[in-house]
Amino acid sequence: MGKFSRDKGYRVENNLRKQILKHEKMECIRVPLSGGASIRGDLIFNKIGGEKWYAEVKARADGFKNIYKWKDDHEVLIIKADNKKALAIVDLDDLITLIEEQK
Repeated sequence: MGKFSRDKGYRVENNLRKQILKHEKMECIRVPLSGGASIRGDLIFNKIGGEKWYAEVKARADGFKNIYKWKDDHEVLIIKADNKKALAIVDLDDLITLIEEQK
């Protein structure tokens, strides 16, 4: 991986970590050396005292254009490939709200 890609990945992950930490009930850490670490994912976040969520972060300049178009003004986008589990795509703030409201 080149320096530009590595720096972009760090920048995106760190900005997402800061966004999650703006919520006072949330904790979040960025996994150091996430691409080569034995810990899965790039971010680990949770409601304070709650179950941990492991997130893989991918950033593309325009690579997810259709996903954004399909989600547009819906609360959730569900996508499914043949022989794969369905995935739900929600706004990060909506996900944080759902996690914060967990018992």
